[in-house]
Amino acid sequence: MSSSIALSGRGSRLAALVVGLCWLAVLFDGLDMFIYGSVLPHMLEQKALGITPGQAGDLGSYATFGMLVGALTSGTVADRIGRKKLMVACVALFSLASGLCAVSGSVTVFGLGRTIAGVGLGGLLPTAISMVTDYARGGRGALTVGALMTAHHAGGILSAYVAKWLVEPVGWRAAFWVCVAPLLFVPVLAKAMPESLSFLVAKGRADEARELAARYAVELPAAPARKEGADRWAALAGLFRGGEWIQTLLYWLASFGGLLLVYGVATWLPTLMRGEGYNLGSALTFVVLFNLGGIVGMLGAGRASDRFGAPRISAIWFALTAAGVFLLSVHMPPALTFTVVFLTGVFLNSAQTMIYATVSIRSNAGNRATAVGWTSGMGRFGAVFGPWLGGQLLAADRGDWGFTAFALAGVSSMVFIGIAALRSRKDPAQSSPRQDLLAAS
Repeated sequence: MSSSIALSGRGSRLAALVVGLCWLAVLFDGLDMFIYGSVLPHMLEQKALGITPGQAGDLGSYATFGMLVGALTSGTVADRIGRKKLMVACVALFSLASGLCAVSGSVTVFGLGRTIAGVGLGGLLPTAISMVTDYARGGRGALTVGALMTAHHAGGILSAYVAKWLVEPVGWRAAFWVCVAPLLFVPVLAKAMPESLSFLVAKGRADEARELAARYAVELPAAPARKEGADRWAALAGLFRGGEWIQTLLYWLASFGGLLLVYGVATWLPTLMRGEGYNLGSALTFVVLFNLGGIVGMLGAGRASDRFGAPRISAIWFALTAAGVFLLSVHMPPALTFTVVFLTGVFLNSAQTMIYATVSIRSNAGNRATAVGWTSGMGRFGAVFGPWLGGQLLAADRGDWGFTAFALAGVSSMVFIGIAALRSRKDPAQSSPRQDLLAAS
């Protein structure tokens, strides 16, 4: 019995079905994630719910805190109920939470809705990545996940158009009602999505696994070796033995700055660009260009890392990101500004992924999953801090420092990942790090 799923012609159609359904789910995830940043300039201008810039930053952090909770608990929940059921639950959760935001009459209720939505958003993405990796055709796992991640940025593009078409004529609540629409996708997902074969095999549900494998002409994966809790804690402790604690902290700090930058810019880009004198339509165009850059970056970063090395590319990408973010605080001709926003999206949205690649390559096989998972988890605290920081700067009437602050986060990640790479020049481990890297994305 092989360790991966071998696909025939019908199995390839199964892979296409799983990837297609997961792509749509992640598209809705991206829409819900980016919609707040897209409507925020209008909410602040209209003083919707009496919101202030400081509260706006807090609200952005509520969603990312919910994502932290969702990401950290998704693995445990998926192991209990299955990946399919968790995906269905996550889509339903963030859709219903958007409805709560749409009907909210106070900042408190709106914040509760964004927190609940964050839990669903944080749980969906790693589960969808696991699903497509499980059914990816041989040798195409990384490419398949890269294609899946484009859906998140496509959702960001969609959020800009939803805000552009609905917010001015109808109001900000209409945008959140659009984010309730994925509820219509829930029964489709529940009916059409197969359960993960790896989950069925791991849970000893052999009859179900064999029936699904026979229906789509795929080969069953091998049962995974049991991983005891003590082994996981031992792997975590191994990250701090001897001089490894310095390396571990450098990776965590780089990830913190990277996700602070990613979510800070994602939340505040339209508002900060309006502060630079652009109207709402132009500010939302920047969101479109930023996410188009993200799609290009996700598809191209892996090839650059394979050729030149993930640590080197990660450091260079963060330097270019910092330069691009800082330039956005400078008045430039519109065409040049559009170009800078696009290129910033290219580098920013893939620089963080290459931190995971660096950690994965430079970890040994015994603790690789733990190293990447904890690097991702520590970075999530930066995702919470970034939106809050932008709100505090605006509340202090220092919005002009917003881009500078985010640029400094990029510089810090460049320094930390660069030092970590120089301190450790181990040869890449022989076993493939791909599964552990993708699971942490």
